[in-house]
Amino acid sequence: MSSPAQPLAASLVQSVDWPAIAPPTIAAVAGLVVLVADLFLAEHRKALLGWMSVAGLAAATAMLLPLLDGDRSTFCLTGDAAVCSYTADRFTLVIQFLVLGGALLSALLSVTALKDARKELPEGEYWFLLLSSAAGAALLPASRDLATLIVALEVASLPAFALVGLRYGDRKSSEAALKFFLSSVTATAVSLMGISFVYATTGTLYLTQIADRIQNVDGQFHTLAQTGVVLTLVGFAFKTAAVPFHFWVPDTYVGAPLPIAAYLSVIGKAVGFSGLILVTVVALPSYADVWGPALAALAALTMTVGNVGALRQQATRAYSAVRLLAWSSVGQAGYLLVPIAAAAYSGDAEKSIGSTVAYALMYGAVNLGAFAVAALVGRTKSLNRLADYRGLYASSPLSALLLAFFLLCLAGLPPGIIGLFAKVTVFSAAVDAGLGWLAVVMAVNVVIALFYYLQWTALLFRAPEGEPEKHRVPGPVTAAIALTGALGIVLSGAPQLVLRFTDTGLF
Repeated sequence: MSSPAQPLAASLVQSVDWPAIAPPTIAAVAGLVVLVADLFLAEHRKALLGWMSVAGLAAATAMLLPLLDGDRSTFCLTGDAAVCSYTADRFTLVIQFLVLGGALLSALLSVTALKDARKELPEGEYWFLLLSSAAGAALLPASRDLATLIVALEVASLPAFALVGLRYGDRKSSEAALKFFLSSVTATAVSLMGISFVYATTGTLYLTQIADRIQNVDGQFHTLAQTGVVLTLVGFAFKTAAVPFHFWVPDTYVGAPLPIAAYLSVIGKAVGFSGLILVTVVALPSYADVWGPALAALAALTMTVGNVGALRQQATRAYSAVRLLAWSSVGQAGYLLVPIAAAAYSGDAEKSIGSTVAYALMYGAVNLGAFAVAALVGRTKSLNRLADYRGLYASSPLSALLLAFFLLCLAGLPPGIIGLFAKVTVFSAAVDAGLGWLAVVMAVNVVIALFYYLQWTALLFRAPEGEPEKHRVPGPVTAAIALTGALGIVLSGAPQLVLRFTDTGLF
């Protein structure tokens, strides 16, 4: 009996490429270290947990550098080394850089936010949840089977629910967390149903094997396969905040601590879009006639509803600045969907996906910068209304100039060249794929967005009402604003670096 068992046992033993999995692993280990350290640190030394978390995220981001020399895979099938569960290719590294870099900036904002919260937010739990979510988000773009993909998605999402509702005794925060939780759980349930149908028809969870086998599904299972594809797409549409699955976004951003709203606006989107890309372009290219038109329609609807929602924000309404950024992020999600839809029609799907990744990098840098300035203003203006930004230039000239730069980047206007470059790239992807109608819808939405971005920018330089209030900028917030500003300025000076960096190598 022992001789047949020996080869079976040997076949289950896999070598692990530790450098390849280092970025998400370091983030996860840092979370565990923070959780244990929280038990032993005195109350007056809890601030150390924040800096331990920042150091952990910085180390995880730095571990991406040794992986740039070539693609690496691990957790592969012993019978077929080309079929793996984890792949660190260029696409993975770019999204991991966006996720871990964004988490690092959110952590810098959180250091100050937790200090200002005066014990309303439990520090140990906060940092553990943030690091856990970042680890899941970094794992997702490397996932090459549906089981790992869903596990990574949930590891990224579940801590985020708790982070949104973590503030003690805050009904607004609890309501936001509940809305976020219910919508995300629904999305997961729908995705799992779709994935189970795909597995039932193909007999595999590996993305590359699904791509091969789903083309030759038995005729009697064809409807089941199509239903699985549609349900999987619907589930990921929830995660990307695409309309009509966007209803949780404004209230969640307002109810969450501002650094977590910033985290969700960038990292949450990166998770959803990278998962959507892997499922559609890698696993289901033969069903492009199903997901291509669906994503094109979702893109048009999402950018229109998001921009109109942002346009309707009143300057004197409580939290109108955060609500505008929330609705704006829905509109930006529409732009991000355009190249993915174009990949269904284009002869060069990799170029189309590169456009989405390039746009995501631009959006991540400047949107985090805008949230960083909003966090600064929110320290003295707790309602964070658009009207509170009037005359910001008089009290904090550098912050006002950088916020104006970030808003112009989001609008796609000079001197925010990187924003213009990213929008032209996405627009070109639509035109090259023959989606002229979608390019027209995008052009109209860019004009709508110009109005509210410029309106906010103009407020910054108006004469302040009363004596201008000085904003003391804490060191961590200064670092976050400076890093995002420097990245935006460098990329505006050399936008071609983004496309060179986002040559995804997915195929």
